[in-house]
Amino acid sequence: MKLYDYFRSSAAYRVRIALNLKGQAVERAHVHLRKGEQQQDPYLALNPLGLVPLIETDDGARLTQSLAIIEWLEETIPRPPLLPGDALGRARVRAIALAIACDIHPLNNLRVLQYLTGPLALSETTRDAWYAHWCEVGLNALETQLAREHSTGRFCHGDAPTLADVCLVPQLANARRVALDVARWPTIARIEIACNALPAFVNAAPAKQPDAE
Repeated sequence: MKLYDYFRSSAAYRVRIALNLKGQAVERAHVHLRKGEQQQDPYLALNPLGLVPLIETDDGARLTQSLAIIEWLEETIPRPPLLPGDALGRARVRAIALAIACDIHPLNNLRVLQYLTGPLALSETTRDAWYAHWCEVGLNALETQLAREHSTGRFCHGDAPTLADVCLVPQLANARRVALDVARWPTIARIEIACNALPAFVNAAPAKQPDAE
C-alpha cells in the first residue's frame, strides 16, 4: 500500500493511527497542502477531490476519505478490531467518529480557513476565533456524552481503542493549534492520555512524520 498524506492533516493522522494499530507498514508520499500540491495536476490525476489522505492498494485501487479507508482496513485486516462486535456498539462508535469527522473537523479544515482569510478577507484573529468556537461546541457536547454514558471506558468505547479514538486524538491536536486547553474536558483528556500511551498513536503524531516542519 501507498499512503499519500501531509503531516498536519488530521484526516491523514487518523489513517496513520489506524494503519499502526493494524500493524501495517506502508510506502509514503507527502503532499504539501500549504504549498498547494493537492491542487496540482500530478496529484489531481490520482484524486480529483484534491484532498488527503489517499491510499493506493497493492492491486492498484485508489481509496479516498479517511473513514472509508479505515472501514476498508477494518474489513480486510480485522485484527485488532476498531469496531465493537455488537451492532449497538458499532453504531455508537461510528456516531462519535462522525461527530468529529463530519461536524467539527470540516470547519477547521485548511481550505475553509484559507477561504475565510482569502476571499472573505477576515483577519487571522477572527479566523482563529471561528476555529476555536467550532472546536469548543463539538468537544463540549462530546465531553457530556462520554462522561455520562456507561459504554465509555478507558477509551471512548470500552477498554480498547476504536474508530472513535482514532478520530478524537487528531481533533485534539487541532484544538491545541488555537490554544484550547484540553484539560477543560476531563473525560476527553483522560482518554487522550490512554491513547497516547500506545505507540500506534505516538508514532502517528504530526511531529513524528518525515515531512514535519
